[in-house]
Amino acid sequence: MRLAAVDEAALALGLAPGLALADARARVPGLRAVAADPAADGRWLEAIATVCDRYTPMVAPDPPDGLVLDITGCAHLFGGEAGLIADFEALAARRGWRARIAPAATPEAALALARFQTAPAADEQAALRRLPVAALRLPEEATLALRRAGLKTIGALAERPSAPLSARFGEEATAALARLLGTRDSRIVPRRPAPALIVERRFAEPIGHVAQALATLADLAGEAAALLEARRAGGRRFVARFYRSDGETRNLAIETGRPVRAVAVLMRLFRERIEALADPLDPGFGFDLIRLSVPVIEPLAPAQLRLEGGALAEGELAALVDRLSTRLGRGRFRRFQPRDTHIPDQAALALPAVAAPPPARWPAPPAGEPPLRPLHLFDPPQPIEVIAEVPDGPPCRFRWRRVLHEVTRYEGPERLAAEWWRRDGPPGLTRDYYRVEDARGRRFWLFRHGLYDEKPDPGWYLHGLFA
Repeated sequence: MRLAAVDEAALALGLAPGLALADARARVPGLRAVAADPAADGRWLEAIATVCDRYTPMVAPDPPDGLVLDITGCAHLFGGEAGLIADFEALAARRGWRARIAPAATPEAALALARFQTAPAADEQAALRRLPVAALRLPEEATLALRRAGLKTIGALAERPSAPLSARFGEEATAALARLLGTRDSRIVPRRPAPALIVERRFAEPIGHVAQALATLADLAGEAAALLEARRAGGRRFVARFYRSDGETRNLAIETGRPVRAVAVLMRLFRERIEALADPLDPGFGFDLIRLSVPVIEPLAPAQLRLEGGALAEGELAALVDRLSTRLGRGRFRRFQPRDTHIPDQAALALPAVAAPPPARWPAPPAGEPPLRPLHLFDPPQPIEVIAEVPDGPPCRFRWRRVLHEVTRYEGPERLAAEWWRRDGPPGLTRDYYRVEDARGRRFWLFRHGLYDEKPDPGWYLHGLFA
C-alpha cells in the first residue's frame, strides 16, 4: 500500500505520493491515513464542475484534480478575468475549498501554470519557459529521458529544433510542447455539449423566494421564445438551472414531443416538474444566477389549422402527452417508431413519446388484401406443438395453452431469412410464417423457426393474433 495523495502538513514532514504506507508510518507514527476512493474523487470533481457552470458552459474535467474552463466571451460578466477569479475564490472560501487558479491562452498552459507555478506571473510565455518538462505530462520514461539529456525546463526544450526532438523523443513530445506554447491549436472537450440557446439573469443580491425565481424563469422563457421565433424554430428540451449563492445547483429539465416556444406552455410544464419533485426547490441563502438553456431546437413554422380542427386536436394531444410525461416520467408514455428491417419483432421500437423523432409513415397494406401482420404480437413468441402432413408443410393442427386448434385454412409460407449482413452476432435461423384460421374462425400467425437443413428438429411458435 502506498500514499496516493498528501496534504500540506504531510509534505512539510517529508512525505510524498508514492511512498510506501509502512515507511510513512515509520517516519510519522501519528500519521492519519484513509483509503483512496477514486470513484468518490471523480464524483466530487463533477460536483465542482457543476458549480463552475455558473462561469461558462465550456467546462472540462481533468482528472484526478483539475478543471479547465474556457471563459472566452464570459469574463466581461464579472468585470474581466481578475473579477471572475476573485468571484470563484470567494465561492471556494465559503465552501472550504483550496484551489490554484491560472489563466492562460491554451488549456495545457493553464493546467501547467496551475500545477507547477506558486504565484501568478506577469509574462505568461516567460512563466511557461521556466516550468519543468514534467509540465508536458509525458510518460514517465520520456520525462526521465529529457532530464538525462539536460533538457530540464520548457525553455531549454523550446530552443531546440523540432525535427531532432521528434526523432529522439517522439512526435508526442513536440506536439505537447506546441500545444503548451500555443503554436498548435488546442481545444477542450466540454463535459456537456454547448446548448443551441442560452439566456440567463444574474442578481447583485440573491433572491430567496421560489415565486420570484419562477417569475424570473418566465421572463427568461419570454426572451428565449423571442430568439426562437427569430430563428423560426422551437425547442424540444429546456433546462433551467438555479445557482445558489452557497454554490449548490438545482436543475429542472422538461421535454416536449413537438417543438414549442409558447411561454405559457413552458411554464406550465416547469410547474408540473416542480410539483413532481421529491425534494422541493429550496433557495437556501438565495439564488444569484438563473439560467435557461435550450439544448435541442427544431424548425417551427406557423401551422395552418384545418377546417375540421385536425391540427388543433393533434396539438392538444401532444400537449397532454408532454404534461403527463413531465409529471410521471419520460419513459411512462411511449410511441412506436418503424425500423427499416424485415424481422417482425424488430420492425418497431417503443421510444419515449417526448424523445421520439417525428412519426414516420407506416407501410400501407395492399388494397383489398387482408393484413399481412397481426395487431397483437407476443414478445417473445410463444412455443406451440404442431402436427403437419409433411415435415416442411403447413400445420394441420396445433396445441397452444393446452387447447387443440384444428386448422381449416392457411396462407403461406412467407419465408423470412435472417439478417446475415449484420456482424454483431451469429446469423439467426430462417422463419416460415403462416396465416392460419381454426374451426372457430380465429386467425393466428405461426412460424416454423428454422429449415430442416439448418436444424434437425425446428420448433414452432405463435407470434401474433389477428383481430
